[in-house]
Amino acid sequence: MTRAFTNIGVIGSGSWATALVKIVSEQDGINLRWWIRSQESLDYIKKFGRNPRYLSSVEIDTAKVELVAELSEIIRVSDLLILAVPSAFLHKTLGSVELPADKVYVSAIKGVDPESRQVIARYLEKQHHIPSTQIGLISGPCHAEEVALEKLSYLTIAAESEDLAKKIETLIRCRYINTTTNADLYGAEYAAVLKNIYAIGAGIAHGLGYGDNFQAVYTGAAIREMETFLDALHETHRDVKNAAYLGDLLVTCYSQFSRNRTFGNMLGKGYSVKSAQLEMNMIAEGYYATESIHALASELKISTPIISAVYSVVYEGKSAKTIFSELAAGLN
Repeated sequence: MTRAFTNIGVIGSGSWATALVKIVSEQDGINLRWWIRSQESLDYIKKFGRNPRYLSSVEIDTAKVELVAELSEIIRVSDLLILAVPSAFLHKTLGSVELPADKVYVSAIKGVDPESRQVIARYLEKQHHIPSTQIGLISGPCHAEEVALEKLSYLTIAAESEDLAKKIETLIRCRYINTTTNADLYGAEYAAVLKNIYAIGAGIAHGLGYGDNFQAVYTGAAIREMETFLDALHETHRDVKNAAYLGDLLVTCYSQFSRNRTFGNMLGKGYSVKSAQLEMNMIAEGYYATESIHALASELKISTPIISAVYSVVYEGKSAKTIFSELAAGLN
């Protein structure tokens, strides 16, 4: 099979980057390179075929994956680059390099750039002058931990061009990954950001002792709020019942693997934001997204009671018990 892209680079060394390297390495006929920021981790993976810090159960076939220490080098030699760096560190990571506009950049980052308050596709456009036609998105519903276990999982590939989405899809689909494509690049990316905020709220509710009955009503309200937000942001018609929207929301709000839900659960149990962050080994993207999305909702002049509730707890330090009691009274 002749592939549209044969030189693939993955930037990032966390759980999702590790899972994506595992997925892409299933394909034949490609040259796969993986940029690892830590030289210590790179040396460990090269020697033992496992990431020492994230998804350490995943075996990396180093005969099929070239490990790269220089970011500029992996950018230079790759036709397509998958970005899987936590959003909080993306600007710092890419700030010292030039991104050629003729390459394809696929965001696997479900967050916003905290400095510009932009989703990653918009950040690439505005900060690095990458045409939107050269940008793709990998979204869920999917958790890295289940990819590691090779459990059947589903990913959505979004791009403005169906042709580009299909080409990216050939790199992702494998025996345990099913894929769908989507032309709603920005809507799908904002949905991936929003569901992390809603998952923090679901976790807060769980930590406070709310049960499954409340969670069902809460999640139904969250998907309606997401639809209101996306419609105000972009007029593209979308069916929010599809996997990239409702499916990703459900798995993030309910799964034991959801780091945003875990973060929220800790807040509901009485942890401070700082202590919850320190105890977690991974980044909860929803923390950074909450401030940006709350501000954008205000600019759009739309009512987003769940986002406002999460913002009140996370950024204003208000009582989770009081805020969620008020939120619960208004849900239906």
